[in-house]
Amino acid sequence: MTIKEKHSTRRTVSKMSYEENKPKAFERNNSVESSYRVYDGEKVGICYSIGEIGDEEGFARAQADPERARPYPFMPEAGGQRKRDKSESTVTDRELMDVAGEYMKYLLEKYPQFTFSGNFTAERCRYTLTNDLGTDFEESDACFGAGLMFKHKGSRDIIDGNFGFNTRTLDDGTIFRTMADLYLGSYETMAEVPEEIVLCIQYYSLTETIANELDAETLALGTSRLTGKVGEKLFSEDFTLEHDVTDKETWFWKFWDGEGCVIEGDKLMLIENGVIRTGYSDKRVAKKYGVPHTRSAGRNYADLPFPGGLNLRIRRSEKTIRELLGGRSAIIPLNCTGSPMDSKGNMSMIINSSLLWDGERVVGRLPEFRVNMNFFDVLGKDYIGVGSDDSPFYNDKVILIKAYRV
Repeated sequence: MTIKEKHSTRRTVSKMSYEENKPKAFERNNSVESSYRVYDGEKVGICYSIGEIGDEEGFARAQADPERARPYPFMPEAGGQRKRDKSESTVTDRELMDVAGEYMKYLLEKYPQFTFSGNFTAERCRYTLTNDLGTDFEESDACFGAGLMFKHKGSRDIIDGNFGFNTRTLDDGTIFRTMADLYLGSYETMAEVPEEIVLCIQYYSLTETIANELDAETLALGTSRLTGKVGEKLFSEDFTLEHDVTDKETWFWKFWDGEGCVIEGDKLMLIENGVIRTGYSDKRVAKKYGVPHTRSAGRNYADLPFPGGLNLRIRRSEKTIRELLGGRSAIIPLNCTGSPMDSKGNMSMIINSSLLWDGERVVGRLPEFRVNMNFFDVLGKDYIGVGSDDSPFYNDKVILIKAYRV
């Protein structure tokens, strides 16, 4: 039985870039990517295309050379019909340029002791998946983004820090001004490193580390630090981790995975109240190792899917960031470098530059210092939580964790 399937992405990106306080360029790019797949028995032929081509030609290319078909003993999904549009507004090119100019004017007038480089972007994407089994999926999203690097004119470093955010609608500039004032307003004031180190960071690098440990294949092979620990309580009672593709918690993320599978309720529980519930897998890993198929395959338009299509979210606390701090100050890293994690989960970080925040205002900038952490402790006894509110430093959720100065 031969089944045809098509994956497609249409993307429009407008970008206004600045270099050392001056406008550098305005660019607008429209792109189309398609993956034509023909499943035939135990194999699948794939044609990856950049740009517009007809479906007939795309499927013909996918079948043109049977010798190049990939071994893949799985049929595509009969997923039915579903469409989701998370976009809330459209930012025109004129609006993008005007807003970029207004934001840069604010920075240059209020903070002339800094130089700035970076981009302002407006992006819109539309993803589709269709096949002969009746699957007809569509996902759309759009956002405005700002991302700037800054350098103090008295600094010898190439970059002293950066800040930025994404939103689905343009606001009156409050988010940008608030963020800029937090990062730059007290930058020239030096403060002392507190005795108790509480880091306030976006948690994406941490969730990437956790994802590596929860790969069902590494769990089965014994190469994960969590091998043999499924079902055990290893972490804090307050720590819950989910693969989450709901409307609210995703940016440019499809509700289906790289194999066209959909998770019931759009969420998959991986760690619940400190207990490891499951690793994650695609169809190949599930079959090979006899583990649950968690419908979380990564996407590869030019090749086969792979384990790892994850959008990980740490469940928020019912407390705000200030409530979680409980009167303590938090450290916002600006520049830092970390060591690889050893077999016992130990790791260290040199925080070259950071800001000290008392939960309301920035006290000042901190000198360089070094901290040690442990993977199991960060999610266990040193885990403070993810606030119910977004941090003004990122316009996004943050995690609070303890670390130890050395």
